[in-house]
Amino acid sequence: MTTAPANGEDLRTRLLRVAATMTIAQGWSKITMARLADEAGVSRQSVYNVFGNKPALAQALVMAELTVFLGKVVDAFERGGDDPVAAIHDAALAVLRLGRENPLLREVIAGSHGANSELLPLLTTDGAQLLDTAKQVVTDGVLSFQLPLNREQLDVGVDVIVRTVLSHVIQPSGSPEETADGIAWIAGAALRAAQ
Repeated sequence: MTTAPANGEDLRTRLLRVAATMTIAQGWSKITMARLADEAGVSRQSVYNVFGNKPALAQALVMAELTVFLGKVVDAFERGGDDPVAAIHDAALAVLRLGRENPLLREVIAGSHGANSELLPLLTTDGAQLLDTAKQVVTDGVLSFQLPLNREQLDVGVDVIVRTVLSHVIQPSGSPEETADGIAWIAGAALRAAQ
């Protein structure tokens, strides 16, 4: 079955969309560059020209999905008004809720149990690019507020927030609301201590 391109969609975006759809339906282990090419209606060489190999495709797929999550973070900070703790709370809540609803993320996590997966490590043990990108977006959001933190304190705080949210996206221990409330409480306590 050939998946028709969406209006204005470039080849890379199209291949990522098709790869995500296939991963959700069949699991990452079933994806090959040849099957992706067939499903997208392009040559296998076109897929290799865009991504090079399957691990690079995996990295691109994770980073593309990350942009969806980080869009929620940016929106929360833009709506945050003059309350940085509320913005942090709302950003965490939006990401945690999306994590529960996101079918690709759910497949990555569920598909990794008892199987060799190239995707889950990109969220955890090999997630440096993901973490760096997420921390930069959160840092940019926090810097929009006049906070009594030096850069070292800000970097530590953002690192803790991002890693905590990611941990709860992958393995929730409570509802998104409970977790976001806890993150906001910690952020508020840290800001009060810094004053």
